[in-house]
Amino acid sequence: MTRVVITGQGTINALGHNVPDTLRAMREGVCGISELDIRDVDRLSVRIGGQVKGYAPDALFNRQQIALYDRFTQFTMIAAGEALAQAGLTFAGELATRSGVVLGTAGGGVNTWDENYRSVYEEGKNRVHPFVVPKLMNNSAASHVSMKWNLKGPSFSVATACASSNHAMGQAFQLIRAGLCDVVLTGGSEAMLTFGGVKAWEGLRVMSKDACRPFSATRNGMVQGEGAAVFVFERHDHATARGATILAEIVGFAMTSDAADIVMPSKQGAARAITGAMRDARLRPEDVGYINAHGTGTAANDKTECAAVADVFGHHANDLMISSTKSMHGHLIGGTGAVELLACIMALREGVIAPTISYQEPDPECALDVVPNVAREARVGAVLSNAFAFGGLNAVLALCRAP
Repeated sequence: MTRVVITGQGTINALGHNVPDTLRAMREGVCGISELDIRDVDRLSVRIGGQVKGYAPDALFNRQQIALYDRFTQFTMIAAGEALAQAGLTFAGELATRSGVVLGTAGGGVNTWDENYRSVYEEGKNRVHPFVVPKLMNNSAASHVSMKWNLKGPSFSVATACASSNHAMGQAFQLIRAGLCDVVLTGGSEAMLTFGGVKAWEGLRVMSKDACRPFSATRNGMVQGEGAAVFVFERHDHATARGATILAEIVGFAMTSDAADIVMPSKQGAARAITGAMRDARLRPEDVGYINAHGTGTAANDKTECAAVADVFGHHANDLMISSTKSMHGHLIGGTGAVELLACIMALREGVIAPTISYQEPDPECALDVVPNVAREARVGAVLSNAFAFGGLNAVLALCRAP
């Protein structure tokens, strides 16, 4: 069976505009959640988020690009550029035709929707920019990545709410393992921090007004974030033949559907996805040292996830470390699994487990080692990354240390 490795990673999110800054923030337990700086914020009841601050698109993109790139696409292009620079790859000839792009996003061009709804409904304009449709479509980021870097293989986007990135990365893994591609750029992005985007989430009544505190008895909801992370997935023998630095190996993936409720998670569905990823990776429970949890900070998700982990791992659940980096960067919805994969790679490469910050009081129904507030040094050989989405859609990735 073809082995799949990671040879490049890139990101921009509330913790940093690149990978080194993001990992430093994760090691230090920095909180990237702050007061939102968006139009009409005074009309919102939720006014915090994991917003990318200090971001100046005009310094990174020309006018023509900005006319075509929604904020979520801009984030993707930045992250993809960093990942490819680290991987040291260029695409021409056969490699171009055997390389693709699979990216996750839930909302796509939300900024473009928001701006143009204002123009038409609030300002009464009768025309919008001719590039509105190609700018807002969910596959815009994937298409622009393929065009900029000459990736001529399969290129598409995946939209499965909060599991979008994990589903996308799982599909990229399977494309390479099946022999259909040699290289796939994969990950996800999201930019929902607009007035309309936040107002819509307010309606669900699952948002915190002060902090994201996963697994803590005092938690009171999730906090939205924005940003992107992109990775270079590559066939193992292709990477070694060119002398590439291997960051980690993807060894398993599974996806399940609860087929139960549109918003309430199912312990059984989550447990089947975790078990499936471990089976695919041929991992025993005791092989796994760390889980990057979905860990949204809502009572329903946190309790369900902890119960699923306890069921799958049995006695070993007490020896597992499980943390939610959403406490630091917020919930990036469709892009969240991609940013969280950075913490998984850090655990494998550096032996540093990112903490669950803002933790206050233990919850008896989340009685696991959630690495509260302070990062921990620990050598782990295998990790899991969980993603459980509205609609009952679950996707779990398994990774091991670089071979």
